[in-house]
Amino acid sequence: MQEHLSTQFDVELDAIRAHLTRMGGMVQEQVNNAIAVLGNGDPEIINSIVEQDKGVNEMEMAIDRACTNLVARRQPAAIDLRLVMAIGKTVTDLERIGDEAKKIAKATHKIIERGEGGSLSKVIDIRYMGERAAGMLNAVLDAFVRLDYHAAALVVRSDEEVDHHFQAIIRQLITYMMEDPRTITTALDIVFIAKSVERIGDHCKNIAESIIYIVKGRDVRHKGLDGLEQEITAA
Repeated sequence: MQEHLSTQFDVELDAIRAHLTRMGGMVQEQVNNAIAVLGNGDPEIINSIVEQDKGVNEMEMAIDRACTNLVARRQPAAIDLRLVMAIGKTVTDLERIGDEAKKIAKATHKIIERGEGGSLSKVIDIRYMGERAAGMLNAVLDAFVRLDYHAAALVVRSDEEVDHHFQAIIRQLITYMMEDPRTITTALDIVFIAKSVERIGDHCKNIAESIIYIVKGRDVRHKGLDGLEQEITAA
């Protein structure tokens, strides 16, 4: 009987993980499209990002319900419980990443509508920063599938690089605004875009920390890189 219950739990958990992987793929496409829009401003891609967001929201709610039902029926413990809890947190982070991709698309559209799309190309770091954040998302989703906490730790470290790029962009935009006050409106829109990219990195970091929690049973939030190293090397 116990073996039967365990098998049923594994089947239901595998189904949830499959849905999470599918949701992750949808969000990856949103983010990749949002970064592409920074370069081409394609209105069709912008519309597709907005439409994709509806599907991501629906998947978040469906996975949340499935996790709640699984815990109520099967009462998992130890690593199984940590995994279900982490999936619940991860779908929230993925949904918010999708929201940030939509914000990037909409802000880019506003800039292009004003005929100031060329301003984006002047902010060299923003495209590179976006590509780094997209790379973090790819890496953390792969780490989640494999429950690879070493790969997850690399994602946490990568967030610092994205943060540095954000600060560099802010400094660059402040210079533009001081030199020419007519650029203020567009510069503020670009700040908005950069902040959304930075938040994508933050959400990827959250997912990475959840992976470490699943495998090691250790909460590494707010511990900094030194604290992270100590936790993942601990027995």
